[in-house]
Amino acid sequence: MSKKILIVGLGLIGGSYAMGLTKKGYEVYAIARRQSSIDYAIKNGLIKDGSTSVTKELLQEFDRIVISLYPKVLLSWIEEYKDFLKEGTIITDVTGIKCQVVYKIQDMLPKGIEFIGAHPMAGKEVYGVENANDAIFKNANYIITPTGKNSLNACDFAKSIGEELEFKNISVLTPEEHDKMIAFLSQLTHCIAVSLMTCKDNTHLHEYTGDSFRDLTRIANINENMWSELFLMNKEKLVTEMDEFMTEFKLLRDLIQSEDVEGIKEKMKLSSYRRSFFNKKA
Repeated sequence: MSKKILIVGLGLIGGSYAMGLTKKGYEVYAIARRQSSIDYAIKNGLIKDGSTSVTKELLQEFDRIVISLYPKVLLSWIEEYKDFLKEGTIITDVTGIKCQVVYKIQDMLPKGIEFIGAHPMAGKEVYGVENANDAIFKNANYIITPTGKNSLNACDFAKSIGEELEFKNISVLTPEEHDKMIAFLSQLTHCIAVSLMTCKDNTHLHEYTGDSFRDLTRIANINENMWSELFLMNKEKLVTEMDEFMTEFKLLRDLIQSEDVEGIKEKMKLSSYRRSFFNKKA
């Protein structure tokens, strides 16, 4: 794997990638929208150098690129600068949606340039390079979404990123499998958290709550610009998962309404059993 990498986008994830890869001896450069982000990253040793402008001369220096941008911005960036990239370049990303991103980018890239999708299942409820911390990857999962257009070199590049950043588990899924899975595990859970916070208009709730409500709604502190894009770009799969959840929620509601104690207990036993697979080992 090339030891010289360009990261496009210095937010939380892009900055954390930069931090982790720099620690592993990579020569990391960055492109960011704000000069303050570049200055912070250089001052704190996250990158070797960076720029707020994109030129052909700059992009021609790199054959390995990680793009950490919102999905629509990612698509626009590729469309605008694809002809600046040199042959043999391999690009990967960090976006949380794949079908609407991977295939479109692969179709628009010139011959000899590859894009392979990847998704770090990590994050925090804060944003910006100032909050970068590669420790968020240590117990997280990492998903690679290759297609028939990807070479072994591209797959190895994406996998190497996951290994170097020390993700706990690296999986390989098709873009379709990824989007179906993410609709349930991530997007649905964010929808539930948002709904919990919007169904009661009470600014004093924080004065009464215990850890259960606080933990369940942690992800309700949400980036509305990014997540609205993710929801709508995966609309069909997400709506299907929401419908299934509402059906199951109504079943539990009806069991409580009819005071079906055994039925309630069976639901709870099944819930506890399935949750046990997620419990972290000491």
